Amino acid sequence: MYELLKVEGRAKRGRLHTPHGVIETPVFMNVATVAAIKGAVSAYDMKEINTQVSLSNTYHLHLRPGDQIIKQLGGLHEFMGWDGPILTDSGGFQVFSLAARRRIKEEGVYFSSHIDGRKIFMGPEESMQIQSNLGSDIAMAFDECPPALADREYILNSVARTERWLKRCKTEMDRLNSLEDTINKKQMLFGINQGGVVPEIRIENAKVISEMDLPGYAVGGLAVGESHETMYHILEEVVPYLPQNKPTYLMGVGTPENLLESVDRGIDFFDCVLPARNGRHGHVYTNHGKMNLFNQKFELDDRPIDPECECSTCKKYSRAYIRHLLKAREMLGMRLSVIHNLYYFNNLMAEIRTALDNGEFASYKKMRLEGYRQGE
Repeated sequence: MYELLKVEGRAKRGRLHTPHGVIETPVFMNVATVAAIKGAVSAYDMKEINTQVSLSNTYHLHLRPGDQIIKQLGGLHEFMGWDGPILTDSGGFQVFSLAARRRIKEEGVYFSSHIDGRKIFMGPEESMQIQSNLGSDIAMAFDECPPALADREYILNSVARTERWLKRCKTEMDRLNSLEDTINKKQMLFGINQGGVVPEIRIENAKVISEMDLPGYAVGGLAVGESHETMYHILEEVVPYLPQNKPTYLMGVGTPENLLESVDRGIDFFDCVLPARNGRHGHVYTNHGKMNLFNQKFELDDRPIDPECECSTCKKYSRAYIRHLLKAREMLGMRLSVIHNLYYFNNLMAEIRTALDNGEFASYKKMRLEGYRQGE
């Protein structure tokens, strides 16, 4: 159940109740693709950095170690030692990202495994079955993410097929949730809005999927090559046609600036690999912009990454030390940077929630964006 607690303009302050805890929104979900965050970050660390939701990948866990194995071991929560909410994506993004390795048919998608080349089939029913085996709290519908600049006819056909797939996902999830041996019988299904960068297709799709009265809705197929301005324009056009009293999730986004701008346009769920990926390459976030710790100027810098930050990295370690670790290719350097970045993103969302609680989001957003523009 989702409670809409407050609005400021289009920005939403909400609360989603799940079988594994309450999610305060707006929220940034930390990406644990194969049941771990890249950078040697454990479930214990996720608690320490104030993670609310862990996100794992259906396609990758199906390939390795296998969703049946995870089910036998008690489900994804037990497997990775995480007792908070989990969202699993459907494998639909791999339809986009592994375009050279797949064929799309009405029944589903035929893949060649990127690991060993073996043939894999995944359709709406298979995706729901895998996610049910994983036992996540939120399962995403199986969809196709068309290329951002695909032609209109391709997008129309793709969206129509994704709508048909969504109906099949809902039917299969209802069936799975009724079975005796299902790990999480209260698993929720989120539908996904698609339509490329064509507002009228997006809007019509939003109307169609909203009628299905699902527990939540995502906007997919953005941040895949279009400009930030185009992405914001699409959100302005389509979000008003998605139910305000349900969670609204922008998939795969993004930078701190993206989060602030998207919250302002009615989004309250986010995920992105960016903070962990950038951290592994020595790029760290602060209230004054992003820093590259490989820069020579940090060689003798004994300050923490961000003197205002309360994360365990900033409490104990200097820029100079972390730079040394990164230059020496010591895994600890990556780990400390990733922990800082994820804490920063989680804390940013906590500050956004507080600003919304106090009716001060507009001024908070302005302050943060000005800080990022000033730079380090």
